[in-house]
Amino acid sequence: MDRRVKTASAFDIASWSARHLESVELALERWVSASSPVNVGHGAPAELIEAMRYAVLDGGKRLRPLLVMAACESVTAEVEGPVDAGQDAVLRAACAVELIHAYSLVHDDMPCMDNDVMRRGKPTVHVKFGEAQALLAGDALQALAFELLTPESTMPEGQQASLCRLLARAAGSAGMAGGQAIDLASVGASLSESQLREMHRLKTGALLQASVMMGAVFGRVDATALVGLEGYGAAIGLAFQVVDDILDVTADSATLGKTAGKDASQHKPTYVSVLGLERSSSYAQELLGQALGALAQSGLRNTCALQGLANMVVNRTS
Repeated sequence: MDRRVKTASAFDIASWSARHLESVELALERWVSASSPVNVGHGAPAELIEAMRYAVLDGGKRLRPLLVMAACESVTAEVEGPVDAGQDAVLRAACAVELIHAYSLVHDDMPCMDNDVMRRGKPTVHVKFGEAQALLAGDALQALAFELLTPESTMPEGQQASLCRLLARAAGSAGMAGGQAIDLASVGASLSESQLREMHRLKTGALLQASVMMGAVFGRVDATALVGLEGYGAAIGLAFQVVDDILDVTADSATLGKTAGKDASQHKPTYVSVLGLERSSSYAQELLGQALGALAQSGLRNTCALQGLANMVVNRTS
């Protein structure tokens, strides 16, 4: 095996992403459907399946699945000989984290939470299908995520347990749901930078970091590599939210695919409201440096895709 560290200087992240996105889209199309093995013979209501597909397909950056796949590549490159990282297993993990993300958006957009009417350039699920159907679609997507992670024969049970643990923790009260609760309780309040950071570490960062660590489950690497990947995931998770807050005030709704300026109109604390636009932009670049530094310290040789995704997160315009 070539033991040299691969650099990202000549790495084509656009081509890499396009290739992996095609696999993810095909898998989501197959698994979120009435003909999926999950639903065949179980009498799943057609309208519920339609709402689930509407929430998941035809839109989205798919950053979380890409992080799973990039992290998997980084750790499996370290192993001499065969590794237990079959395409089906990795795709299941990638799609599972995207289903959790999609369910969270369905629920976040509802009137009892953020009350938004546009997502990914189209009406939100509750606008299209009604609040009750949207609530159930989100519930079903969450359940489907964990069903994907527990196939009967294509993934070792220990691997299944590790993936489920990581995803459940990131989505629950000590992760995404907890961060959303803090967010709702903070409307109209003044938060310090440290309080804002903690809120977004849970609300946004936990699931992005978990995506990285779920990819790492498929390899066999040492503690130094895992610490490096954790640090990378934490920095990217926070950077994503900082850039989101910047775009909320600098981009229009058509570009974002969702309602621009919504945080300010709802008097929510954001990085822009706490730090200002210029400092927020600088902070995003600092977090990019932290992410790349963590990869450099990890000892992993093949982190080109992770580096490319980090740059995409921080320098994106939508």
